[in-house]
Amino acid sequence: MMNNEQKRFRFALFGKEFQEEHAALVRKMFSFLVACDAEVVVEADFFRFLTSQGIEVGPCNSFEGDSFEADFVVSLGGDGTFLKAASRVGSRNIPIMGVNMGRLGFLTDVSLQDVEEALRMLYHGDYEVESRSLIAVESNGEPLTTYPYALNDVAILKCADASMISIRTGINGEHLITCQADGMVVSTPTGSTAYALSNGGPVVVPQTDVFCLTFVAPHSLTVRPMIVPDTAEISLQIDSRSHNYLVAVDGRSVTLQEQTALTLRKAPYSIQIVKRKGYSYFSMLKEKMMWGRDTREKR
Repeated sequence: MMNNEQKRFRFALFGKEFQEEHAALVRKMFSFLVACDAEVVVEADFFRFLTSQGIEVGPCNSFEGDSFEADFVVSLGGDGTFLKAASRVGSRNIPIMGVNMGRLGFLTDVSLQDVEEALRMLYHGDYEVESRSLIAVESNGEPLTTYPYALNDVAILKCADASMISIRTGINGEHLITCQADGMVVSTPTGSTAYALSNGGPVVVPQTDVFCLTFVAPHSLTVRPMIVPDTAEISLQIDSRSHNYLVAVDGRSVTLQEQTALTLRKAPYSIQIVKRKGYSYFSMLKEKMMWGRDTREKR
């Protein structure tokens, strides 16, 4: 059936709760993996959901945290599920395939209807792998209690009900700007179409070697987003009337005291994302974000 049928691939599956309308396609996916004699492990929370829905997952086991080995990771859900899977993969260079069961799905570009075809593609070797950079976050005081690497972005934000914060930003030891704002987003090219975009940041093509600094609701008419090389070291010092602030690393947020300064730099490893051959970032940008669409154009 497969060009590589002698190879017994190992798959680690991440997912989230889904509507009943998706159950038949999920069952079909598991049936396909069983037919391929794949070794499958499922993240514990997702495993419990599947069994509660009576979905037969075949002879597979569950795992907690990052205690798994795999040739491929499959993320079933939206971009949030993909980011969770990426944080569990960490530095192990396991390629991740994103299957979209959410809404926009910028990281999850395989539809659930096409998942069997996409899995077959893996067995045929008919795919490419894109390497995506991450941001590493370090603090000079209290340690972060969350995984300190971001595939999308690091957001420094005021706490709820608090006044604006003052963000003193330096690049490679040189003072850049001190700005009053609701926050600031430091994004990778992968994350440029996420929170940064909603705050007026630019779209940055993946695998471009830069980071983008975008302020959230700055109290200034002169502040604009800035692109810096991803070799830069970004230092942040926060002043707040509430004496604390939030830092969200790919949405995983923790509260820090204002005397805790942060240093952001490129992580020492990258995340590998499976893409089908012929995949076009620009086509997806036009399809999912309606980029460049002119409503005056004739259909």
